[in-house]
Amino acid sequence: MNSSVIFEDLGLIEYKQAWDYQEEIFDSIIEIKLFNREHPDDLKPISHKLLFCEHPNVYTLGKSGAVNNLLINDAFLKQINATYYKSNRGGDITYHGPGQIVGYPIFDLEEMGLTIKNYIHLLEESIISCIADYDLEGDRLNGATGVWLDVDVAGKARKICAIGVKASRYVSMHGFALNVNTDLSYFNHINPCGFLDKGVTSLEKELGEKQDFGLVKKNLLRHIEKVFQIKLS
Repeated sequence: MNSSVIFEDLGLIEYKQAWDYQEEIFDSIIEIKLFNREHPDDLKPISHKLLFCEHPNVYTLGKSGAVNNLLINDAFLKQINATYYKSNRGGDITYHGPGQIVGYPIFDLEEMGLTIKNYIHLLEESIISCIADYDLEGDRLNGATGVWLDVDVAGKARKICAIGVKASRYVSMHGFALNVNTDLSYFNHINPCGFLDKGVTSLEKELGEKQDFGLVKKNLLRHIEKVFQIKLS
């Protein structure tokens, strides 16, 4: 691939604000793609972007999700200082909060030579490679996206990274959420990704201590560059 990708760390940002920003970038890439299709002799460059951020406590429901997988009402949401949004990404319900690396790649998959299936596979591979640095063996679970631990151990499968994407005209939006120092108690109020019999975990829980959040981000960026064969700037 060897595509150039602009990286931006948004820090702690409200979910809707980050979503709106993604939409702006997404729309601009679509606009350039349509222009290039109509003007093959005057091509404009595509600026792929990768956004990292954290969100204040928020539950998001994907297009294929069931609203009853949110197990609490509006009053309780306020009590635990959380918000709720219906999203246009794929997947069911998930939680975002402080201590979690949320990544939003806004890539022209067509220019990168990727199918949507390949793209999701590479996202998962990037996470699997990253957590291997911490002696954790990540894996894929049949019938589900994301990265899991102990998928072959009865009753022990637990998700460390959720993935939910949207793609239109082969441009991606939304992305992944890797639990680093996440307060996992917030997952008690949902059926994570619609599963009733699967757990969630984090680097902190698996390793028994809080992790250097900045260092995990650096490691993850390095693995994304290597797995996707891209150059981040």
